[in-house]
Amino acid sequence: MISAGRRSALVGVLAVVALAGGAACGGDTGGQPRTVGDVAGLPVTHFESGLKPDAPRPDLDVRGATDGAEDQIAVAAIADVSAYWTEHLPADFQQPFEPVETLLSYDPRSDDVEVCGTSTKDAAMNAFYCPPEDLVAWDRGMLLPLLHERFGPMAIVTVLGHEFGHAIQYRLGEKAGIDRSTKTIVKEQQADCFTGAYFRWMAEGRSPHFAVSTSEGLNQVLASLFFIRDQAGQSARDRGAHGTAFDRTYAFQLGFEKGPKDCAAIDQADVDARITEQPFHPEDKGRGDTRIDQTVIGHLKRSLDQAFARSGAQPPEIVAGAGACPNGPSTPPASYCPDTNTVTIDLAALAQLGQPVDREAEFEGQPTTGIGDFAAFAEIASRYAQGIQKGVGASLDNANAGLRTACLVGAWAGATNREGNTLRLSPGDLDEAIAELLQPRSLIAADVNGNRVANGFARVAALRTGYLEGSSPCSADYG
Repeated sequence: MISAGRRSALVGVLAVVALAGGAACGGDTGGQPRTVGDVAGLPVTHFESGLKPDAPRPDLDVRGATDGAEDQIAVAAIADVSAYWTEHLPADFQQPFEPVETLLSYDPRSDDVEVCGTSTKDAAMNAFYCPPEDLVAWDRGMLLPLLHERFGPMAIVTVLGHEFGHAIQYRLGEKAGIDRSTKTIVKEQQADCFTGAYFRWMAEGRSPHFAVSTSEGLNQVLASLFFIRDQAGQSARDRGAHGTAFDRTYAFQLGFEKGPKDCAAIDQADVDARITEQPFHPEDKGRGDTRIDQTVIGHLKRSLDQAFARSGAQPPEIVAGAGACPNGPSTPPASYCPDTNTVTIDLAALAQLGQPVDREAEFEGQPTTGIGDFAAFAEIASRYAQGIQKGVGASLDNANAGLRTACLVGAWAGATNREGNTLRLSPGDLDEAIAELLQPRSLIAADVNGNRVANGFARVAALRTGYLEGSSPCSADYG
């Protein structure tokens, strides 16, 4: 995130409308507030996600497959997603499913197999679909173990489900609007969306191989989409663009909620209207990274004040301290203190969180010290939003307070794109918010006491609603 410098007066500033009561309906809720008790209509469940103990042994011919845990999950994922499409291609698109012709598991450190015009030695940290050979391949030596260790077994299923989605695109052809001129980002959005539709089928208990919880299990899936995001600053027009985490989670959730027909309808016009992937602004000398110090906290305060100026609430002050209230909530590294209308922050802890992600270390499976500046800003903004909600008479600790807070953080993020705001989003900022939002410790979707919404699916949806639609749906959807 960067300081926007001097600009003209704020135009089109966000308004927080009637947070304490009803407002115009937003989203698809039909005027009824969303609740934390469901995930796109499914109950919130908590259990260990992965292969079912009684899962059938897949009868598939996979070149190079081993008896290792990652290959067992990958082969089961191929069998499972094949079962999904065997059911849904006829039901949704009136055509029979044809199995993928070739499946390949490889270790780039030792295997030298010519695939799709390249050697598997040059395909480390990769999984892909090759249309001319009708082949799905995956790196069992480096990529799958890293995904398994960092995010759990469902991350492997996510990646294979995505690659299988590309195979489905080529089977659908014109029904998915796919031809030689289709840009990569459209194909990637469709494949992520198809993956979401497949996971809905799994979450409904219809998968013969896997069980996924709608809380921790789907959280793993969404977090893995952050890991395989494009590098910040890549343009959606680039030939190899796959999408930001913000864009990829949108497509996944669209498939989960709507189904494969809506996925096949994704086209260039749809992508152009909502995609967030963009190159860095010429003024962004830090390439999206800002040091978290007292000066930048001052910029953040002015940005938040500008975004919520029309709410009528007295804006809270942001003060450095221990990140806890002396006589109130303690949710370090930031806390909202209702009795003094202040947000107290632990500047050192937030500065550490604000360190940029080391992508090289990330891909080597090493821990990183931070998530990025916007992750820290969003934590502070969530506590600031508590003050705005208090100022308009909204409850700070009811069942939906956490989702309402995430929505308002998204609304503030959207406001920074408008002329006149003190801060401006950089490429990668929304991905940092998604990554932090999915952390068990995150305050972005927490009430004033730090009680967090259990399922990341709802957290991400709330943040996105605010970013795309502004603050009005924050009360209508999460009243």
